[in-house]
Amino acid sequence: MSGTELKPRIGDSEKITINLGVVDLGQIDLLVQEGFYANRTDLIRTAIRNQLGVHADVVKQTVSRKSLVLGLQTYTRLQLEKLQAANETLQIQVVGLATIASDVPPELAAAVIESVTVLGAFHATGAVKAALAGRIH
Repeated sequence: MSGTELKPRIGDSEKITINLGVVDLGQIDLLVQEGFYANRTDLIRTAIRNQLGVHADVVKQTVSRKSLVLGLQTYTRLQLEKLQAANETLQIQVVGLATIASDVPPELAAAVIESVTVLGAFHATGAVKAALAGRIH
């Protein structure tokens, strides 16, 4: 695969960076040392999942109210060509992972995709992202 092609794998994770105070970090290290968690990442993931569980109803209501796709959504060349043939456009609105297939030419993406709003991760070739640059929110 060339550097511009996608390498999609279901279940991939995205890296984030957070800043913590030294006392919080020390407490995390203590819990790891005592065997409550395998490592710092394990504790942080667990804490995030717990908070997402607490707010699950709000997430569901918002996804429904804003007509968002929750989860993984892939847009193929064939789908976009059908939209173009029907003279229709697409507004991508995803909470999770939105992927535009690696064989989609930038001209097709620009002709069909009106806007891209992704809360999570957006995967597309560099050329497609460049073609959609002003439409990605």
